Amino acid sequence: MIIGCGVAGPVLAMFLQRAGIEAVVYEGRPEARDEVGAFLGIAPNGRDVLETLGIREEVEAVGIPSPRIAFLNHKARVLGRNPQPVVTLKRGMLTKAVREAAERRGIQIEWNKRLVDLSETDRDTVIARFADGSSAEADFLVGCDGIHSEVRRRILPEAPLPTFTGTVGTGAYTRVPGLASTEGTMYMTFCLNGFFGYQVTDSGEVCWFENFHQKTEPSAAELAGISDESWQRRLLELHRRDHDPIPAIIAAKQETMVRYTVSEMPVLPTWHRGRVCLLGDSAHAMGPHSGQGGSMALEDCIVLAKCLRDIPDLSRAFATYQSIRKERVEHVVKETRRNGDRKAPPGFFGRIGRDLVLPFFLKNGVDLFTEIYQHHIEWDEKVLVNS
Repeated sequence: MIIGCGVAGPVLAMFLQRAGIEAVVYEGRPEARDEVGAFLGIAPNGRDVLETLGIREEVEAVGIPSPRIAFLNHKARVLGRNPQPVVTLKRGMLTKAVREAAERRGIQIEWNKRLVDLSETDRDTVIARFADGSSAEADFLVGCDGIHSEVRRRILPEAPLPTFTGTVGTGAYTRVPGLASTEGTMYMTFCLNGFFGYQVTDSGEVCWFENFHQKTEPSAAELAGISDESWQRRLLELHRRDHDPIPAIIAAKQETMVRYTVSEMPVLPTWHRGRVCLLGDSAHAMGPHSGQGGSMALEDCIVLAKCLRDIPDLSRAFATYQSIRKERVEHVVKETRRNGDRKAPPGFFGRIGRDLVLPFFLKNGVDLFTEIYQHHIEWDEKVLVNS
């Protein structure tokens, strides 16, 4: 059983199918909501996993290339330009693409199955119970249910909860008359009171995001209760002194506007217990500051499937999967946190220092993320048993 039909759940199911293991995906929502969500980037290492699975082209077809990134200060001074070989996708379109690929391969997806309990049996199986009163039984279960994972809560009740990073984010789509295509460049600005990024597609659609810092964490209900108009006014006040076209993008009529808090998880000491294992954000959620959250989950999928394919003992398979992934994930989480810390408004003198030294950090970042991007996991290579 796989809990969660986001990005990782269907991909894991397809890799398990390739390994000769039948999987069913259970999703708590009553139906697909492909129009919901902002956007995210899939980096080369994540797309490499999709290539191994044979679905890279169909997933990339619903996104836009973002091969370059330019960093600016609030006066539009360019602080640096870096290659960024990322494909930007609307979250709903990405989840739709991987889900439909799984369905074409005969993967069963069950909707309206919100997990409420887990238990193991004396038959070497695990039973999942759902809010609708139904249950399901399988040899093992994988939690792909995100940062607020119910699977994690059930098997690791002592695990730390996600922590608010002090960042509130917005992701949106709009159109601004007269705003030209950025020809694949994502512009990111260290603003006076926040951080702003945008890219204009050849069709004129603007995908943009904004981050600002505050000490207290707003609840999901609080954010949902704020109208788009009120939120736009707040963001316009924060960014009224920043360079064009930032105020115009915020002020435009929005096709989609998603508000969210940015939280992260410390990498857990263990990702499994008994016949249950965690994957992706349920085990190691990170902020959006490096564009690696989705790609790390995709890497998890192929490694876990290989371990289950090659290691008959379930406990050893789970332990080997964790040992292979943990060091790499911790490294990416650390760098992601560092990127996020640099977005905080530094004050007048801090801005002067940042603008002077940032080009040096950007150059180092290219080398660092080139290494992360080049990571390849060979499907045909046999996994060695973790002793």
